Amino acid sequence: MSRYLFNRLLTAIPTLIAISIVVFAILALAPGDPMGEFATNPSITAEVRENIRRSLGLDQSIPVRYVKWFLAFLRGDMGYSFTSRSPVSQLIWQRLPTTLWIAGSAYLLALLIAFPLGIISALKRYSSFDQIVTTLAFLGFSLPPFFTGLLFIVIFSVQLNWLPFIYNSTLQVTNWQTLIDQIKQSIMPIMVLALFQAAVLMRYIRSAMLEQINQDYVRTAYAKGLSKFRVVNSHILRNALITVVTLIALDIPSLFTGALVTEQIFRIPGIGALLIDSIYRSDTPVVMAVTFIYAILVVGFNLIADILYGVLDPRVQYK
Repeated sequence: MSRYLFNRLLTAIPTLIAISIVVFAILALAPGDPMGEFATNPSITAEVRENIRRSLGLDQSIPVRYVKWFLAFLRGDMGYSFTSRSPVSQLIWQRLPTTLWIAGSAYLLALLIAFPLGIISALKRYSSFDQIVTTLAFLGFSLPPFFTGLLFIVIFSVQLNWLPFIYNSTLQVTNWQTLIDQIKQSIMPIMVLALFQAAVLMRYIRSAMLEQINQDYVRTAYAKGLSKFRVVNSHILRNALITVVTLIALDIPSLFTGALVTEQIFRIPGIGALLIDSIYRSDTPVVMAVTFIYAILVVGFNLIADILYGVLDPRVQYK
């Protein structure tokens, strides 16, 4: 297994380098100028703008800028934002807790909803319960999060006035009242994300379970006199999880980047909002750092998923 991990790492390294080159080239060649906001300022002369451009390294060729960025990233230096002149790592760490709170809570809630409903729906195939859950799941992932978010705002904020529709990033939890306020302002974005993720996960879990229910080994297990709970828990579910693990492994890295659309709707100051704002402002260091960290997480969790295959299915051999 150690040899397998070593080979995968050798494959992952050139993959990440290729991703970084492509993303950096796209951002460098994309329309937009980080100095564009200074162009309309009459107090900033062309000479001053050129000096600022030189200080940011924008006067150098793209290959030179990429090599400098990559070597700095290996040292843990993500550079400085073109617009705020703050360290990129500081900007990310400032917004990461909010993103993990909203996106992480939503995904955990989605797992808690999807697993029992998906399993029961598969075991009670074509029953009234299955039809209701399947209809709700189709409705859940057919409606885009921005529509669900706006619908929640109209119902729970405008009509009922129960929940705030703007996320207060300055709120500090110091007592029970502020804790309640924090929970109230997080309910809608968490529910919007959770309902969408739960619908997708439930359909995958149900399909994976149905593929295993009619297999010969399941009939053999029942013929041996095993209880239904043991057959489902030790045989069907364990094999069904192999395909579900891949989906979850690909979804977890998205917790880092947050929910781009949802954060924009509820004005949540997360990494997703930071990424969108940085793209609008052509803030290459911030966009590059967030994108490349996301790529690292995707490759890393794919490796973790491959390892879990062997844990779930002993027949999987690592070579």
